[in-house]
Amino acid sequence: MTPIRHNGSSASGSPSGTPGGSGGSSGGSDNDAVLDAVRDCVLAVGVRRTTLTDVARRAGLSRMTLYRRWPDVRSLVGDLMTREWIAVATGAIPERRPGTTGRDTLTEGLVAAVRAFGAHPLFRKILDVDPELLLPYVLDRRGASQDALLELLADALREGHADGSVRRGHPVRQARSVLLIVQSFTLSLQTMTDEDDPELAPEAFLGELRDILERTLTP
Repeated sequence: MTPIRHNGSSASGSPSGTPGGSGGSSGGSDNDAVLDAVRDCVLAVGVRRTTLTDVARRAGLSRMTLYRRWPDVRSLVGDLMTREWIAVATGAIPERRPGTTGRDTLTEGLVAAVRAFGAHPLFRKILDVDPELLLPYVLDRRGASQDALLELLADALREGHADGSVRRGHPVRQARSVLLIVQSFTLSLQTMTDEDDPELAPEAFLGELRDILERTLTP
């Protein structure tokens, strides 16, 4: 939490923002099978011990087929992260219920997304074993999933502007500012929590996040 690949590679023929690997004659289902295989490998042994040979074996493909689509394991993992992170974030967005505002929906969705990331096996594995994979997207550049999330946030903020529930401002700047807040909670929450103290448990901090977002977005 760079179009299409997290490493910025342009090898993919997929449209910008589309999760998954490179284009070519194989369809999205083939790419999903490969990404499922690399996910299983990473969950089992981490990124550094995952090889293209292992992924090819799990996916039932030849190693050369993978090499033609992805140059290395990092590019594969980049596409996997794009797919998984977008799925987590979009899955956390609640349905707009009658009587709720755009701000309500956005705030609840963001809090739910942080909670979902904290429970996501792949995210936890990378954070615990290979955290350096995430550093470029904190310190250097945006990833494909971040760009996709910024589009979702900007659209949600515009809805809030329209119904008067969100403070008016430049939607792209607001979206980036909100993502900075949410991203810090997502990546660093475990460093601030104390499971032995209910007042410092993860859910207590998610309550603080909800208050921060409400105060930031309220007109």
